[in-house]
Amino acid sequence: MPDYIIVGGGSAGCVLAARLSEDADVSVTLLEAGPQDKNIYIHLPVGFFKMTSGPLIWGYETVAGREIAGRTMVYPQARVLGGGSSINAQVFTRGCPEDYDGWRDLEGCSGWGYEDVRPYFRKSEGNDTYGGPHHGTEGPLGVSSQTPHALTRVFARAAQEAGLPFNPDFNAGSQAGAGFYQTTTRKGRRSSTAVGYLRPAMTRRNLTVRTDAAVHRIVIENGCAVGVELIENGRPVLLRAEREVILTAGAIGSPKMLMLSGLGPANELRALDIDVVRDLPQVGKNLQDHMDVDVLAELSGPYGIDRYKKRRWQIAAGMEYALFGKGPVASNIVEGGGFWWGDRNEKTPDIQFHFLPGAGVEAGIDGVPGGNGCTLNSYHVRPRSRGTVTLRSKDLRVAPLIDPNAFAEPYDLERAVDGIKISQEILSQAAFKPFVRRLHLPDGNIRTQAEYREFARQYARSAYHPVGTCRMGSADDAVVDPELKVRGIDGLRVCDSSVMPRLISSNTNAATVMIAEKAADILKGVTQVSTQHEYA
Repeated sequence: MPDYIIVGGGSAGCVLAARLSEDADVSVTLLEAGPQDKNIYIHLPVGFFKMTSGPLIWGYETVAGREIAGRTMVYPQARVLGGGSSINAQVFTRGCPEDYDGWRDLEGCSGWGYEDVRPYFRKSEGNDTYGGPHHGTEGPLGVSSQTPHALTRVFARAAQEAGLPFNPDFNAGSQAGAGFYQTTTRKGRRSSTAVGYLRPAMTRRNLTVRTDAAVHRIVIENGCAVGVELIENGRPVLLRAEREVILTAGAIGSPKMLMLSGLGPANELRALDIDVVRDLPQVGKNLQDHMDVDVLAELSGPYGIDRYKKRRWQIAAGMEYALFGKGPVASNIVEGGGFWWGDRNEKTPDIQFHFLPGAGVEAGIDGVPGGNGCTLNSYHVRPRSRGTVTLRSKDLRVAPLIDPNAFAEPYDLERAVDGIKISQEILSQAAFKPFVRRLHLPDGNIRTQAEYREFARQYARSAYHPVGTCRMGSADDAVVDPELKVRGIDGLRVCDSSVMPRLISSNTNAATVMIAEKAADILKGVTQVSTQHEYA
């Protein structure tokens, strides 16, 4: 019987399994519903665009959005060891210090202010470029600077011409400006938490990792989580935990698992004939996500990466990578970006940008006439809209209802419009004149605020950053407390992106890793954080 059972082998689960098993007197079992991370596209940085469909995701779609013209959106959630860190675009950003101070001051999350969590960011990070008070250099998560594509360098100059200063490091306290993203890669390969954390720990005798292990529910007896029910050969099997069950299934999977286990809104559970163990009305509520809008430009020649859609160029890129570990295959494509203001009343930038020197790379986005284009997308980083995750059925195999409720708050739509306009302004600067033939999407026919709003409604899509559905806080209605314990249930914690009370002002993977690092120390009773590499 293991001491700890971790349900979900994603970004957070791999970190926790590795950190908890550092203690040889503690036994850990990690359960992942998907397969091992053997797919070659996982490990090639360029391969992320292959990950938005196929067998390594759950195949989720959102419900039709009322404020996005009744459209549904694909909602890729990983179903593979490493989770989101195995399929994401590898952009390494943390958000701004004010995000975490807001968790502490506005949500009552004592111990989660920026100065509290900064040591865990440093502990996780193995940065090949930066050190000092904001960065770690010996951590398990590889973080690398890229060699930007020539067109990405043009973007950085154009952004400066548009008034965004060059920012060499988005993770040093201030995000304002434009520049080049670091990525969670090491030596030209993806550094997922499965690679960076779990793989070095796999030889430990006290760690068991089971893939293709579908958990049906958490088993609770007398108000205490005692184990999990697995489905093996079509039959339920009980696996007991000596100490705790830790849920790390993500912002969609964790609330789904809690509700299947009888922990959630009582009226919703009864309607599906699920026995109510504890009425937790906020489970599955407070869903937050970034809503991305892409602006595309048609290039006047083959200046970007679209040439690599042709077989001969793919062969050339493959040879360059095989021989030198460089070139397009070693790039995440999303090399440039930045943060700036839509609402100048905000203390910190509220719009994030990602530049891609190609068109049609992102899922659901077509190319441009002539085949050569570039993409600049943007999203409002602190949306006010809140959505839900609810069960359709008590059958584990049935996908939940996912409703991000995008643009339910008109303020969010106005900020999306700001992002579109700033993107157009950047792409229209002098630095781009030799390369851009015209703006393709939206074209020059969109002029009024109403037309911009309609464009955002028609083209907005998820940036795949869902959080908040098992909200952390000190109030009685929070799902977990600041020690990540599920309220009213002993021996059960949630330790993943679902506990974020508010969405951070950036990509979410680095923050999820931080949460798991801090959770491991909470479980160990550690109060003084070490930032040294701790693998034996």
